[in-house]
Amino acid sequence: MLEWFQALEGGFLLWVQEAVRGPVLDAFFVFYTQLGNHGLLWIALSLLLLCFPKTRRAGFCALLALLFGLLCTNVVLKHLFQRTRPWLVVEGLSHLVEENDPNSFPSGHTTAAFAAGVVWFRALPWRWGRIAALTAAVLMGLSRLYAGVHFPTDVLMGALVGTLCALASLALVGRFWSRRPSQPPR
Repeated sequence: MLEWFQALEGGFLLWVQEAVRGPVLDAFFVFYTQLGNHGLLWIALSLLLLCFPKTRRAGFCALLALLFGLLCTNVVLKHLFQRTRPWLVVEGLSHLVEENDPNSFPSGHTTAAFAAGVVWFRALPWRWGRIAALTAAVLMGLSRLYAGVHFPTDVLMGALVGTLCALASLALVGRFWSRRPSQPPR
């Protein structure tokens, strides 16, 4: 059953390679996916948000969500599942970026993007910022598929884990952020 499903996912990635890839999209998605390496894009933007009182909470929550995502994905889940990268098991699939981690499930890039993006969607004061945050997260997941370095379920699980980490961060920070020393604990 799992082999059939993996063949279906592999077929999708081969279709992307044959029908969608092209020089302009290659350049865009390779550049964009590499912005997500080590979560640096999301960390840098979160640190920038910390600099302004209006967005400080969003920046702090996103950094906490990124930490949760790192622990869940890169420390626990990837080692637990040890799913091989698609280009190593799907005949004819080429990858556009180098990946040193042999484990693909779930996508760490997608986890980080959704951890930060969902926090920003919930916490940023501007509608355009909230829309941009989710768009950036979705694009990161798509870039991982386009580059041939993740199966679709890797990306879907990364989005789910990232979203759960964002919600946990928002809930945790929401409990303590507005509490003043003069207020008794609830």
